[in-house]
Amino acid sequence: MADAYTGEIRIFAGNYAPKDWAFCNGQLLSIQQNQVLFTILGNQYGGDGRTTFALPNLMGSACMNQGSGDGLTSRTFAEKVGEPSVTLLTSQIPNHSHNPQAIDGSGSANTPTQNVWAQNPPLDDFTPAQNMYDATANVEMSPIALNVTGGSQAHNNMQPFIAQNFIICLSGEYPMKS
Repeated sequence: MADAYTGEIRIFAGNYAPKDWAFCNGQLLSIQQNQVLFTILGNQYGGDGRTTFALPNLMGSACMNQGSGDGLTSRTFAEKVGEPSVTLLTSQIPNHSHNPQAIDGSGSANTPTQNVWAQNPPLDDFTPAQNMYDATANVEMSPIALNVTGGSQAHNNMQPFIAQNFIICLSGEYPMKS
């Protein structure tokens, strides 16, 4: 692949790494065999910095430019953040309540659609209650009137994506600093 800088990363649709390129999968490389690339990457992605260094591991990750800007969160070079799935805690959701509304008295409707519960009991053990609902609430029921929901399970936290290979140039033109 002509005109590539050593250390340049590209997206590649093939299922192999071309000559002089490697997958960005975090693999360790020998410094002695890849001295030029080591001068660019150092050991910021891993390795002991004496005999080995690591390539960036972009498997399962999206790339983001480092730095900061107005209204943006500052990102440090080679920083890795984020999780593929999360379980929200009560402390992470907005403060809110789910107290059901009702009318403290007789209802005027037999259907719950667009209505709230009313206080009409059945007439006796054999006759179902009538007008159990009303359009306007005037009291708040106890919070225990509704069951707790949720299973404390993690949910997917990823944007839609298509998996591709990121490759890094092992040997190309040296990128001179400007």
